[in-house]
Amino acid sequence: MIEIRPIKPDEALAAKRVIYRVALVVFNDPRPLEESIAYHEARGELKDMDDIKRSYFDNGGVFLVMTDEDEIICTGAIRKLEAGICELKRVWLLTEYHGQGLGYRMVQKLLAIAREMKYERIRLETDPISQKPALDFYKRLGFYVIPRYSKRTDEIAMEMIL
Repeated sequence: MIEIRPIKPDEALAAKRVIYRVALVVFNDPRPLEESIAYHEARGELKDMDDIKRSYFDNGGVFLVMTDEDEIICTGAIRKLEAGICELKRVWLLTEYHGQGLGYRMVQKLLAIAREMKYERIRLETDPISQKPALDFYKRLGFYVIPRYSKRTDEIAMEMIL
């Protein structure tokens, strides 16, 4: 049974592994999964997930997981950027679950939570080349391109009015 719920404290590593598994495919990483994980962990690319409570729950947000029979298959989060504005982060769904509307369900749940928390806008960043399907998905949901709001130069920034 598919379920969406807040992440538990002991699930951060499993959630990271989902992200790394999907990223391996999305970015065409030729390395074996374990080698890719070691490389990206050394670079601190998911360091916000080392303390999910501080990065998300204590920062005006939430970190959710979607499970299928207790196995994490999808992640998604929001966190406060500034007054009235939150950021959509870490939306990753295992590729074998694509095309079933599950990513849509996760994002809709996060948008509902953002609205409940009284955010007025939600922003995100994504790679416009490697993550073109995600970019198209966000556009279909009503996100539009805005000027970059972080130092990441390989990303495109988007926003939606809640």
